[in-house]
Amino acid sequence: MHMADALINPAVGGTMWLVTAGLIAYCARKVKQTMNDRLVPMMGVLGAFIFAAMMINFSIPGTGSSGHLGGGLILTILLGPYAAFLVISSVLVVQAFFFADGGLLALGCNIFNLGFFPAFIAYPFIYRVIARDEYGTLRAWIAAIVAAVVGLQLGAFGVVLETKASGISELPFSAFVLLMQPIHLAIGIVEGLATAAVVAFVAHARPEALFPAQAVVEPRNSMRPVLIGLLIATVIVGGAASWFASTHPDGLEWSIAKVSGKEEVSGTEDNLHKGLGQLQEKTAFLPDYGFKSTETEAAPAEQTAAEPEQWPTISAGTSVSGIVGGLITLGLTVLIGFALKARRAGV
Repeated sequence: MHMADALINPAVGGTMWLVTAGLIAYCARKVKQTMNDRLVPMMGVLGAFIFAAMMINFSIPGTGSSGHLGGGLILTILLGPYAAFLVISSVLVVQAFFFADGGLLALGCNIFNLGFFPAFIAYPFIYRVIARDEYGTLRAWIAAIVAAVVGLQLGAFGVVLETKASGISELPFSAFVLLMQPIHLAIGIVEGLATAAVVAFVAHARPEALFPAQAVVEPRNSMRPVLIGLLIATVIVGGAASWFASTHPDGLEWSIAKVSGKEEVSGTEDNLHKGLGQLQEKTAFLPDYGFKSTETEAAPAEQTAAEPEQWPTISAGTSVSGIVGGLITLGLTVLIGFALKARRAGV
């Protein structure tokens, strides 16, 4: 559900940048007020894990489409909404600048769609109401599925509204929304199952890691099993499991193709779109999660519904992208956490 710049105009893109920047500033202030020793490493490791997990597109049977985890709900349950929004913002920034996944003008839209709805709508009004602070139970699994579906449905509708408000694509509102919502319903169910599984693991290993237990002061090394487990999972997922990612178009690309007959809309010719596109080409040293010099690794051909997928697609570029991207995300989120911690200490 990463929007490309070709879908939005500068007014919508700029507005969403400002909205997202305001949310980031607000969340940073809230995190600074509640910072503790365990939050920073959890932000870093979870950021790396979500980056790797988002690389794995899973096929949606019978559609010829695929989806990937958004990660916002997992982050919110484990970190709380404010830290979660900072982490998902970091993941999407790394993806956009270094891997050309999502446009730079559309970055504000992507952060809002994938971060705001799970953190500030689905989690407080759906997940917590249903789960009632239970983890690993049937109630918790149902809560995760319903909340993930709601979060993705709202995010998908946000994509449609932002595209319609921009008015630069040929995508008709009614046809676009009637394709986007059902395909992201299926993706949301898978995201809910994955969310419940990750939360159940953390709850079993270290229940004090779950938000709002972050406020409880525990020995620093008490988080070691969770951190090590998530780091191992990050390396496995980003370095090897990513070979099994579906090559079918994701839900957004699939919806665009169904409406327009092609998986990407035509780019605009204004200077801002051109300039940001050129900037992204320079900063993205592993575009499309592969080496620039190897076209077959950098951009594997996407398949239609009639074509069987061949697994695994072993690619050194994909493995390097998963590990390097995870490390960059870990470093960025830890840096943000330490900066907020230092500011709090200096107050």
